[in-house]
Amino acid sequence: MANVMSEELIHGYATALFQVVRAEGEIDRVEDELYRFGKLLDTNHELKQALSDQSIDKEQRKKVLGELLDGKVSPHTLGLLGFVVEQGRARQLPQILSELSKLAAEARSAVVAEVRSAIPLDAQQQTALAEALSKATGKKVELKVLVDPEVLGGVVAKVGDTVIDGTVRRRLEQLKEQVRS
Repeated sequence: MANVMSEELIHGYATALFQVVRAEGEIDRVEDELYRFGKLLDTNHELKQALSDQSIDKEQRKKVLGELLDGKVSPHTLGLLGFVVEQGRARQLPQILSELSKLAAEARSAVVAEVRSAIPLDAQQQTALAEALSKATGKKVELKVLVDPEVLGGVVAKVGDTVIDGTVRRRLEQLKEQVRS
């Protein structure tokens, strides 16, 4: 029961934030900044803890956000993140922001593909990858490219529950399996 309530809460916050982002008129930039911040929180336990620790005053938690992001993201992005932290929902922020990205993509009749690459992809590479993933899924695909040094070469793309692993590491693992058999 708690899980259903949590999913409803996450969807509710994501929907509310999406409505605000859309009304502000900077949906592409703000949604992208929010998505990236959610991924940062997913991997940075200390920051997530600092923002969600209820024993720390709300204003102090918002100050941490401001020091970290002021001048690096849109004022709308900072305001929305501050609101969620103020509401005591920082722990659910990665899920809320991921859900918000899905809502934004659905509004544009698309799906979000999270792509991890060892190096940044240029516009031409992103376009080619988006087209290939669109063909594979039968849907318009919006890329969220994250640079991840753990990826040795190639890319890992996640579209919904489907993971397409085109990394050198994966190919080496497959080769080892073939040699063993």
